Amino acid sequence: MKEYFHSVVLDKHKCNGCTNCMRKCPTEAIRIRDKKAVITKDRCIDCGECIRVCPYHAKDVIVDDLSVLKNYKYNIAISPMSLYGQFSVDTDMNKVFSGIKALGFDCVFDEGLSADVLTIAIRNILKSNNLQKPVISSFCPAVLRIIQVRFPSLIDNIIEVESPMEVGARIVKTKAMKEYGLDFNDIGVFYLAQCPARVTSINRPIGIRSSYINGAMSIKSIYGDIVKNAKKVQKDEEYMRASPKGVGWGRAGGQSYAIGVENYLAVDGIEHVIKVLEEIELGKLSNIDYFEGLACIGGCVGGPLNVENPFIAKARIRNIARTSEKCDFLNNEFINEILAQGLINWTEKITPKGVMTLDDDIAKAIKKIEMLNQIRKELPGTDCGSCGAPSCNALAEDVVRDKAKIEDCIFILKEKIREKEKYGGKL
Repeated sequence: MKEYFHSVVLDKHKCNGCTNCMRKCPTEAIRIRDKKAVITKDRCIDCGECIRVCPYHAKDVIVDDLSVLKNYKYNIAISPMSLYGQFSVDTDMNKVFSGIKALGFDCVFDEGLSADVLTIAIRNILKSNNLQKPVISSFCPAVLRIIQVRFPSLIDNIIEVESPMEVGARIVKTKAMKEYGLDFNDIGVFYLAQCPARVTSINRPIGIRSSYINGAMSIKSIYGDIVKNAKKVQKDEEYMRASPKGVGWGRAGGQSYAIGVENYLAVDGIEHVIKVLEEIELGKLSNIDYFEGLACIGGCVGGPLNVENPFIAKARIRNIARTSEKCDFLNNEFINEILAQGLINWTEKITPKGVMTLDDDIAKAIKKIEMLNQIRKELPGTDCGSCGAPSCNALAEDVVRDKAKIEDCIFILKEKIREKEKYGGKL
């Protein structure tokens, strides 16, 4: 199987093998080997949970620094909705955008604008009677990957539109090419990222062949300079800004609120999302029209690359979303133009990632399942983690895959030692 790219990286020098990340990883992608965490790349969905729980800051994200801007004639920053939550509600966001521009960008695009476009597009799609319910939002890339890895039967439920990040990049890059006569490769588009899943989706997009985005900087790494630059702004510049509801996409439930769908279910936190996906897979929630699942607590405001407390940021965005300011440029003519350019919909089918299957050969897979069940019965079921796997079931699977030995279980090992001593064996 081709190695899967992911943006989360481990600094082994900082890792002390504490098992926090191993226990919290929703896909059981982490093991502890020789007192260090090891990430199984095929299983990692880049949700950032390991970054959040690591007390030693041993996990990080591969992002760009500002030096990459010199590689392009014209540079565009995509500012995420969650950035609104990083500043107090009375902050003039025009000055914040000027602060971003002063980092070396030629243009700043508000991601909430493309959320506004998608709000109308999704609202229209949901009017169709031929949709598999519940329709699953495609907004969170970590949720899309968990569906590919653990719930492939739900792929057909996913609404086939791109994320606001990608749609925004397409809108603004196409516009810049037209206005300034630049070639596609002359323009660099960079996302100010709040989470590793979005960084990964730039490098390995879902539903499209390639992204219009060239890279990403973490909000955390440039926040101080944005604030510093914003304070120095002399000339007021007005930026094209999203509607309050477009900004509201940055919090859990904001997307459904903007679309106006009444019979929806919004869930945040990857563990909660997984539990609800299990219910959907069992057919228990087919009475729901729309499911909005977000890997981070609170939604994008909870991304580990933000700086503000996610609960404070969520409250700020909720307050913004409740205001009644309108977005003047949004009209049917503009939306139809975006749709006609093919800037919203997926062009590629997404496929399951069979990393959970034990073998491609069905007969061999059945034998391995029997072996796994037998090993599982021999293990104590305490999920103590001392073997370096997150659960007894995970260890059993590792043994079947020849990635571990059953004696890695301390209880099994002690039992075997006792038996050996009982019959006069030597250690």
